[in-house]
Amino acid sequence: MGNSSSTEDQPPPPPPSEEQTPSQPSYYQMAKQGYQELVNAIIRPPRCQYSEQHLGPSKFKFCGKEFQRTDFKVTNPRNLEVCCSHWEPKERSNPILPCVIYMHGNSSSRLECLPNLAMLLSLGITVLAIDFAGSGSSEGDHVSLGYFEKDDLDCVIKHLRDGGSTSTIALWGRSMGAATALLHGERDPSIAGMILDSAFSSLVTLAEEMVEKGKEMGMPNVPQFVVRMAIRWIRSSVQKQAGFDIYELTPVQHADRCFIPALFVAGEEDEFVPPTHSQRIHDSYAGDKSLVLVAGDHNSARPGFFSHSAMIFLINTLQIPEHWMLNDGSDFTQGRMPWSSRALMGGLMNDFGGGEQAYLNFMLEENLAGGCVDVDGGLGMTTERQENVRNALYSMLGDSGANQRLNDQQNSSGEGVREEANGVSLSNSINAVEWSCTTCTLLNDAGVVVCSACGCANYSC
Repeated sequence: MGNSSSTEDQPPPPPPSEEQTPSQPSYYQMAKQGYQELVNAIIRPPRCQYSEQHLGPSKFKFCGKEFQRTDFKVTNPRNLEVCCSHWEPKERSNPILPCVIYMHGNSSSRLECLPNLAMLLSLGITVLAIDFAGSGSSEGDHVSLGYFEKDDLDCVIKHLRDGGSTSTIALWGRSMGAATALLHGERDPSIAGMILDSAFSSLVTLAEEMVEKGKEMGMPNVPQFVVRMAIRWIRSSVQKQAGFDIYELTPVQHADRCFIPALFVAGEEDEFVPPTHSQRIHDSYAGDKSLVLVAGDHNSARPGFFSHSAMIFLINTLQIPEHWMLNDGSDFTQGRMPWSSRALMGGLMNDFGGGEQAYLNFMLEENLAGGCVDVDGGLGMTTERQENVRNALYSMLGDSGANQRLNDQQNSSGEGVREEANGVSLSNSINAVEWSCTTCTLLNDAGVVVCSACGCANYSC
């Protein structure tokens, strides 16, 4: 696991308590603050809690074709059950079809796949989403930012290949999911292509960059040896509690041994994992590659043009014949769910007992109308969670004013209360103004979430 027997490589023990050393140096007192919070931010971030109903109906029609979702579990090498969902057409264009495996980021789950589901299914392929161990509904107490997640992915790929109905496989990962794809890719050259959104190049480098960012914001100038010592403390605790070495979380070191075609994407305003990380990996990457910078931050929805870029990339790498693709499906690239429009559902079939209206009622009760997904705390590394990580790091390095300064910065930036997490709306209220239906153009009353004329949902909710 990367442990070294040399004394020099061993991280020093955590600082002694004040009771033991009344004359303790001030740096020890400062490093003590926020220490466990930062360790938890790495291995036990907030867990995405959701119900099975949030995944949508298990059977539905999209573009005139019937689809079904199968939920299943695989057991990883650590004997933990990993929950998965597989969407596929009921009647296949071919006995074996390509599959895109979607891998979520930190503090997220397989729900993160939903905004891309309609676009992917319109290609005539199947889609599989994972809850990594320690995330979502899967077993496990800790996450590892890709270290163990790559083995979860390997089990899922084996499950698909053993099933005999999957041909080529592509990977789509965001943040932790992108790092997982890179760590797995070098050992599985049979993967057809990878979409890598906001991968970090090195966890230690990321932490060091956060410290430099803190200094720019007014954090006291911390000597570099203190930063290195703090990182070694964190390394030691993570190894003891979760069994992996943060020094080995360096996806960039795997890039020059990976020859799978890759499409990189990063948000230009991402201050949590800056786009320079994707650029470093891209520059070192051995396979065919392309890097796209888009407007947005680490957790924001990706623009429509990138969805079209992703479609073209997948069509080429998975070698999808044109006659497999669904008519009108290519328009669903803005986070809409494949079952969200009555005009396209053609009679929803599901397990809610009351048919389409029963599922619509559930969406209204849970604020999911129009395909919006609202889970407690949101999906992924929301702005608040990013700040919590920074606060823990800065507090550990002795910055007592970190919380206040970060709050002041957020207020001065004019950020609203509404946030988009990986393209999934986290708004807690339905539309409060009149809105025009994007399908039939009817002007609907405020508070109405489904068009009175055609039944299409209000996607601005």
